[in-house]
Amino acid sequence: MVGSMTSKRHLRYVALCAAVFMSIPTISIAATPSAKPKPKVTAPTKAQIAAAQAAENAKAAAAAAATSQLTSAQNILQQLTTITQQKQVQLQSAQAALVVATHQSNLATAHAALTEVAVAEANKTIGRMAANAYIMGGGFTTLNSVLDSNGPQDLVDRLSILNQVGATDSVALSRYKSALVIAQAAQAAATAAKVAQASATAKVAAAKAAAAAAQSAQADEVAKLRAVQAQLMSELVKARNVRITLQQQLALWQLEQSSANTAAHTKGQSKIWPDRGFKGRTTTRGSDAIRAKALAYAKAQVLARKPYVWGAQGPNSFDCSGLVYAAYHAAGLGYPNWSRLNAALYFVDTQRVPLTDLIPGDLLFYSYDGSVQNIHHITIYAGNGMMWEANSTRTGLLYSSMYSVNGLMPSGGRV
Repeated sequence: MVGSMTSKRHLRYVALCAAVFMSIPTISIAATPSAKPKPKVTAPTKAQIAAAQAAENAKAAAAAAATSQLTSAQNILQQLTTITQQKQVQLQSAQAALVVATHQSNLATAHAALTEVAVAEANKTIGRMAANAYIMGGGFTTLNSVLDSNGPQDLVDRLSILNQVGATDSVALSRYKSALVIAQAAQAAATAAKVAQASATAKVAAAKAAAAAAQSAQADEVAKLRAVQAQLMSELVKARNVRITLQQQLALWQLEQSSANTAAHTKGQSKIWPDRGFKGRTTTRGSDAIRAKALAYAKAQVLARKPYVWGAQGPNSFDCSGLVYAAYHAAGLGYPNWSRLNAALYFVDTQRVPLTDLIPGDLLFYSYDGSVQNIHHITIYAGNGMMWEANSTRTGLLYSSMYSVNGLMPSGGRV
């Protein structure tokens, strides 16, 4: 009985607890961000790895092709430049030989004329001797003088005259023969000298034609390169973002090399050209911080004595515009705001700054005739009249005076 009552009370307690529990409201707890499940990391597939490898191979192939094209372009222009210079040297040599041959011909001709005068004088002497002998009679001999003499004194007088006449005749004849031989030799020398002069003249004409042909071939090639530069210059002036293709880059590099070679052989360049009023960009892309970084980069390359190589833009070697590009690219300017241009296009694509207002990081430009299209060298202004530059294959990278290179343009360029 007691057990039955206990069981009933237990059941009522369980029922009451259940009712209370069911009456409690349900509370919803929001998940925190840290509670989000992490994405599942999957390994790259074979196809993805193959695609990445193919892309890398394509870039390597493009780099190899660019190097090959650059080398080929360098060889073509270098050959044209070398041929032109050789032909000019040959022309100068032929002209010098012609001057010598002409001088020798003139001397030989003058000498031949003098010897002919000597022969004529000797001939006159022989003529006078013959006339005198004729006047004195054809039988004027030693025997006749003895037979026809009017005494010892007359004989002595006749024999004395006869000896004198004979001696004079012998000397005159000897002189005539000598003068004739000398005159013939002089005439032969004069003739040979004239032949040599004619040959030298022909060589000058041939060398001049060859030099003109070589110069024309080089000029045609430069005209093609300059057309590419002119097109890009026009686009830059119109403030377009220009992407430089590989072929255009090669053309710009070749033109810069050709202009540098021309500048090396151009005399009478001004230290600083007068201002012709050319305007560049109206705005700048850089900042003081960017210019400082570019300066630090250029300085490091110069102090590391990196070599000068045509068309190179680092990191192991540079040409002049390559150093400028690499310095500002390292400072944070990249495409489309900064491309590998040649020196002339950098002039167009920077803001003009008077030389009196230069600040470190501005660009300096050099032209062999004061025109923009013939700018051949570009440097980075370091301050205090000094600059960082990739100068030439002979001197490499330098820290030098901004006036150490002839043909400084009247304004700098601010990036």
